[in-house]
Amino acid sequence: MQHSATAIGIDIGGTNLRVGRVSSGGEILDWVAEPITRDPRGLLDRIVEICRRLDDETVAGIGIGVPGRVDARHRAVLSGGYIDLASASLAEDLEAALGKPVVIDNDCNMALVAEIATGAAQGYDNVVMFTIGTGIGGAVVMEGKIVRGRATAGQLGHLTVAQDGLACACGRRGCVETTSSGTALRRLIREAGLPTSTVVEDLFVAEAAGDPIARRILDTWASPLRTAIDSMVAAADPDVIVLGGGLGGAAHRALSRAPAVSPWYQCGVVAAQLGDDAGVIGAAISALVEHMMEPEATASAPFRDVAGLGG
Repeated sequence: MQHSATAIGIDIGGTNLRVGRVSSGGEILDWVAEPITRDPRGLLDRIVEICRRLDDETVAGIGIGVPGRVDARHRAVLSGGYIDLASASLAEDLEAALGKPVVIDNDCNMALVAEIATGAAQGYDNVVMFTIGTGIGGAVVMEGKIVRGRATAGQLGHLTVAQDGLACACGRRGCVETTSSGTALRRLIREAGLPTSTVVEDLFVAEAAGDPIARRILDTWASPLRTAIDSMVAAADPDVIVLGGGLGGAAHRALSRAPAVSPWYQCGVVAAQLGDDAGVIGAAISALVEHMMEPEATASAPFRDVAGLGG
């Protein structure tokens, strides 16, 4: 009996590791999620163990989304943010351990692949995506292709929004990651004297009840993100901006208090639709496309250009 091709998608986040076996139509068929380990060797061992658990005769390849700067063409991790995999030959080691071809890319590129294939950016050729989570990542698709520059374009979390702002892990100051990420939100909550258990939904509830502290935190969190979005609209003139990651929906909601001021920088901003699944789905679709598997779902068919890692 002929089985439809699947792929394993791996999303290495700042907080969690997510691995799934995914159909050519973007459906997650099996799934494992667990807290991340920050030791590169320990992380590889866990990935190998999970992939062996999910692997079957239908799996044609493996895709990995990694935070930080990645040279997808050469399958090299150049830097990491919250977990540094630059010293690890992740793709080669995983390929050797599992005997399946492996593609690797920045995690935000993988997430945008998924959102264009089956999510909020379907039908668009020019898309900018910010992923709001532990840090802030980004990806850009222009004329249907991922923008890579020399290798690592799309580091949107490092757009400067406050020249004399907080120090960033990248070595500069005032990056939007330092102001509008999940880490930044937790810092704002702590500095306001609120319980450390406070989450963004608590802030929305408190603000609706008239709490000025909650409103100030949300304003402070969202305003720099609007500045970064306006900068990308000015630079790239996309069809749409997508906000993804674990806090993408909350960031989209919070942005209602920080509208674009200039008529030059008007662009639709939408919340991603695939949530935490996006990185896994996009990594798997990229693996299927890279290894010339024929997607059966029409959603995946027009996706060869944007997901292709060699172009």
